[in-house]
Amino acid sequence: MTTAAKVQPTVSRGRAHYGVDGPNSVAGLVLGASGLLAGAAVALAARRRVGALLLAGGALQALRAGTYLYATLRGKFVVWEREVAALDLTGSEQVLDLGCGTGAVLLTVARRLTTGRATGLDLWRPGDQSQNSESATRRNAEAEGLADRINLVTGDMRALPFDDASFDLVVSSLAVHNVPGADGRKVAVTEALRVLRPGGRVLLADALRVDEYVDTLRAAGALDVAVRGLGWRVWYSGPWFVLTMVTARKP
Repeated sequence: MTTAAKVQPTVSRGRAHYGVDGPNSVAGLVLGASGLLAGAAVALAARRRVGALLLAGGALQALRAGTYLYATLRGKFVVWEREVAALDLTGSEQVLDLGCGTGAVLLTVARRLTTGRATGLDLWRPGDQSQNSESATRRNAEAEGLADRINLVTGDMRALPFDDASFDLVVSSLAVHNVPGADGRKVAVTEALRVLRPGGRVLLADALRVDEYVDTLRAAGALDVAVRGLGWRVWYSGPWFVLTMVTARKP
């Protein structure tokens, strides 16, 4: 058994604070649910028929908000822990996290490294994730006791500041879809493949533009391109917006 394999899987986040994905989206869901339920209470008290409709709408909106909050605060940690564990890393890998945000996936990987390093790249935009900044990510790494296993880089996915064949693994979660334009996303996925070493793997989790990623990887000659759903734990507002994993391997 390798040293990395002895690391106990965990979603404990200690004193780290990872924020929420898409803070504007979750705020809209919570406010929408609150408004509808408040309106339903008023209408029902006044014995108006619209109260039942408002109540149903509020309940649906509350369900959407609840699943979103669970996914971003708990579910994604469980899912990514499972995904990383399945990779059977040796601990010596060089790993790149595209759009690492405050470090949820980056540190999940780093926890399983020994001599390897995990590099997180981001533009640190607060609209993508609350509390999103390089300093916040570094504080989380320190809180998790993983600061010595990571590097943080400010950069654009479309022009990765790394040499060809620099990494054994590239991961990304809910990030590539933020690149504007289909051509821009194609470049980002192609860049991910470029910086992989031969035999290296890529894992792109997203709820949007997945078909684009698959087409780009196949056109670039990637092997074993596959797509699979990640389950109810990452229903970002319901089963109609669930994370899907795209995996591939560089020849």
